[in-house]
Amino acid sequence: MQIRTKKKLGDILVEIKMLTQEQLQKYLGMQQSSNLRLGEILIKEKVVSREQLAAILEYQYSVQFVELDDFPVDKETPKLISESMARKHVLIPVSVRLGKLVVVMADPVDFIARDDVRLVTGYDLEILMCFESDILRAIDRYYDASDDVKEAFEEIIEEQANEEEAVPIVEFENEEVARSPVVRLVNTIIRQAIKKRASDIHIEPFETSIRVRYRIDGDLRVEMNPPKASFNAIVTRIKILGGMDISEKRAPQDGRIETEVDSKKVDLRISLLPTVYGEKIVIRILDRSSIMMTKQQIGFTDHNIKLFDRIIKAPEGIILLTGPTGSGKTTTLYAVLRELNKVKTNIITAEDPVEYRLEGVNQVHINPKAGLTFASALRSMLRQDPDVIMIGEMRDTETAEIAVKAAITGHVVLSTLHTNDTVSTISRLIDMGIEPFMVSTAVVGIIAQRLVKRICENCKTEIECTEQDIYSLKVQGPARLFKGKGCDRCNNTGYKGRIGIHEILVLEREIKSHISKGDDIETLRKAAEESGLKTLFDSCRELVLEGVTTVEELLRVAYSVEE
Repeated sequence: MQIRTKKKLGDILVEIKMLTQEQLQKYLGMQQSSNLRLGEILIKEKVVSREQLAAILEYQYSVQFVELDDFPVDKETPKLISESMARKHVLIPVSVRLGKLVVVMADPVDFIARDDVRLVTGYDLEILMCFESDILRAIDRYYDASDDVKEAFEEIIEEQANEEEAVPIVEFENEEVARSPVVRLVNTIIRQAIKKRASDIHIEPFETSIRVRYRIDGDLRVEMNPPKASFNAIVTRIKILGGMDISEKRAPQDGRIETEVDSKKVDLRISLLPTVYGEKIVIRILDRSSIMMTKQQIGFTDHNIKLFDRIIKAPEGIILLTGPTGSGKTTTLYAVLRELNKVKTNIITAEDPVEYRLEGVNQVHINPKAGLTFASALRSMLRQDPDVIMIGEMRDTETAEIAVKAAITGHVVLSTLHTNDTVSTISRLIDMGIEPFMVSTAVVGIIAQRLVKRICENCKTEIECTEQDIYSLKVQGPARLFKGKGCDRCNNTGYKGRIGIHEILVLEREIKSHISKGDDIETLRKAAEESGLKTLFDSCRELVLEGVTTVEELLRVAYSVEE
């Protein structure tokens, strides 16, 4: 292959006047702080289109550029190399043509990658080119972990049959350990979960079987059923990874792993709970990139962004995020912290546990066994000259009282509560023993949040709007509605990804007056709605009418709140 020009992509774009030198430096800086290639950043920033960039790259490398989503792929050909090699070099074999292996690459001048593929397969290569994101998506589609998992199952069973009792896995990594079946099995379970965008992995022992489930887009799905003989080895391996006691089997344990999977930094939070058939394992997957989500990516509408910005600009007071477990409160809380994180601002947090680490923020890990509770941490934080205090959760009256005192003495206090909506949060604070006049004085805003599933864009189709749909949506007539038919990209669910819906209550003078007088929750709710409050139902209905989600999601997530 002969490269037509040795010039870099950025220099070509400057030469043809699609970029200035100053703009190029800006985007190169963005490239250094992300894992994306320059071309993909330029598409994301709408500097060039996919078609324009493809033409430029095709000229630069003298290599045909293809759209991999529409390209014919022989499903058996990718298996000529391992998934790990495909991911390492960001390439995928797609077919054998005229005695040559056709390979689509993100970087066609990566000669080390080409040599590796040639050595493993024995074929001469024909090189095509495609965007990195498209290749990674194809790898997800055409590689299946089932063969590797099955092989690992069989090897574990064979090992168990050859030994009187399971041999503990050594506590240090070496080549032999890395090749052992249980290591491969655990790695595959974790890798597959991350590849499928799971938030949690559940490994559950029963009398004669094991069940591995992934929580994807809020729902648990069975992924595999390893043989019961492999369970002790799996538990031991995970305990070692999480730095836990492998000999302790009767008490709950917690651990944590910081790792990188396919160039993506993730934190794995592990919880072990003894059950009658063994220790149940739950691994929470924390993707560090999720804390970098913008307000728009989280799901805030233009209307709610204005309210959000208004709340966080308050010089003092309590800002509360509410919603059930798994509703994305932590992600939104970190979005607030990023907005407030300035050199001139002293931010201290108390979290249980610290899920993500933020540069420039002083984060405290709560440890009740050592006497470090939310209340005691909050007292100490007030002696640290804070401007902003974040409390992971208001769990008791003592913590709430200290937070209120901090707010009325000039501090911004962020925290969460488990309540259904914004108005019921006020009642919860009063039920916790906070005087109504103190609530009205201290609280400046409340954000209630839920997560709804997005319709898969690949299999999205318009459906008929029924009379029941009109009633559920509370609209005047038929609306355009959509649904996902189910495809390989969404695991045949019709949904891919989730988005937040929000209800934001800014405590205006009239609302504060109702709170101070001790008015009941219905009076408060009526006053809030008269002041223009957009409820969770309103927010979700808007997404349904925009074709982002479905009526079923509205009924599941927001309808009971409205009713």
